Amino acid sequence: MADLLTQRLKLLADAQHRDLLGKGLRGVERETLRVDLQGHLAQTPHPAALGSALTNEQITTDYSESLLEFITPAENDIATALRRLDEIHRFAYTKLDKEILWNFSMPCVLPDETDIPIAWYGTSHIGTLKHVYRRGLALRYGKTMQCIAGIHYNFSLHEDLWDVLRQTDGSVEASVSRRDYQSERYIALIRNFRRYSWLLMYLFGASPVVASNFLRGRPHQLQTLSEDTLYLPYGTSLRMSDLGYQSNAQANITPHYNNLPSYIRSLSQAVSEPYPPYEAIGTKRDGEWVQINTNILQIENEFYSAIRPKRVIYSGERPVQALSARGVQYVEVRCMDIDPFNPLGISLEASRFLDVFLHFLALEESDITTGEEGDQNRANFMATVKQGRQPGLQLHNGERSVGLQQWGLELLERMAPVAALLDQQAGGDEHARSMATQRAKLNDADLTPSARVLREVQANGNSFPAFALRQSQLQADELMARPLSAEQTADFVAMAQASLDAQTSMERTQTGDFDTFVAAYRASTLGNISV
Repeated sequence: MADLLTQRLKLLADAQHRDLLGKGLRGVERETLRVDLQGHLAQTPHPAALGSALTNEQITTDYSESLLEFITPAENDIATALRRLDEIHRFAYTKLDKEILWNFSMPCVLPDETDIPIAWYGTSHIGTLKHVYRRGLALRYGKTMQCIAGIHYNFSLHEDLWDVLRQTDGSVEASVSRRDYQSERYIALIRNFRRYSWLLMYLFGASPVVASNFLRGRPHQLQTLSEDTLYLPYGTSLRMSDLGYQSNAQANITPHYNNLPSYIRSLSQAVSEPYPPYEAIGTKRDGEWVQINTNILQIENEFYSAIRPKRVIYSGERPVQALSARGVQYVEVRCMDIDPFNPLGISLEASRFLDVFLHFLALEESDITTGEEGDQNRANFMATVKQGRQPGLQLHNGERSVGLQQWGLELLERMAPVAALLDQQAGGDEHARSMATQRAKLNDADLTPSARVLREVQANGNSFPAFALRQSQLQADELMARPLSAEQTADFVAMAQASLDAQTSMERTQTGDFDTFVAAYRASTLGNISV
């Protein structure tokens, strides 16, 4: 009897269902630091000509005033989303005064912590809340860590496609609602992602080096490449290693991905459970707010994860409220490094592979994860980000020890029919060609982005800051050489102005005081989650 993946692919290959494959949605969120022409972190405010960081849906900031975030609309074809991302970059460059975008995940040589500016969103209650949240992050984790940049890839399947897949799922009771079935299938996708996401780190990790001052004197096991550069010789993604997002408080959060209610309970508990070191800080200093609360998490999004189940939220709604009320709508993949060899930070070829990979995770069988397997999944991921290109590196697949390259090739072989079906639906061979590129990387580690970055750094005097600045300038020149049309520019200018007007209106019409607003916000989730 055919396995579940084969059954599902056969079902979706049917002419009456195949078009559903093209109706899912894709979107990209791209983070990038603004730096001056010497590669120093920009100390200037978020450019007003880019609009309001609070209300512009496509151009905003992340942690720092200097950390831009570009957000594409959700599109059926990722190529359409990437074209919009390209336009956003080109518009942004018309408004940057003697600044460029740092096209790497690991930051430039940073100033003292006190000189890293926290993002500001105006004086409205919600804008102030976003700023206070970031103040809390600075107290909890330091500002340096928050300057790391990445690519977030948003992915969904069309809701009607889930209905088709349910036909092959004999384990589902008739009483299970459409919403709950879809949510559990996304959670199953996430389980598979945690099993196999090490593969993304090998294929697309592009941060084997870091500026020396990033460590701020912390102990580490990196090797010295030069006075200003540290590295791991076989590393793929220092961004996703324990050098990146570290948190003693979060170490005890163990969200379960075996069903949605348990995941919601885990995050709700973390948002409501006090953490003594944060209690010692308090929420205010000298009458000014410094964090939203003193719990393990200020808000759900503070939990650092390589993938999240998501639902578009309503105004004033919190993420777990949306998930509890309406279920999972899409997943957000958060582990992708910036591609320093592409001016957008991500290529269409990589995106085509992500689509194959995520469809595979959704269609493949996904058993419940045990605690032991969860530990194994984390160990495989961490081994890959630190030693992924080491010859003969062994990972653990259940009770089997297997070489990374061998297991990766086995997974690509398993994914090949998925790529073929996506190409059949879309026309062309882009998915198959991306698969061939990834197969070549598995056969030769020197073809990986992390190996290429290391070679380029070594060719630039063993200096990561020098190479990254030169590469970022080249990418800036490439983007600025392709100016937008007058009509495109006018559309962006109008969008920016509309966002500024929206922020002004919000600030002018709000009522009440901020303390009352925070109290209501903190109480809005914890007693009202139905799981």
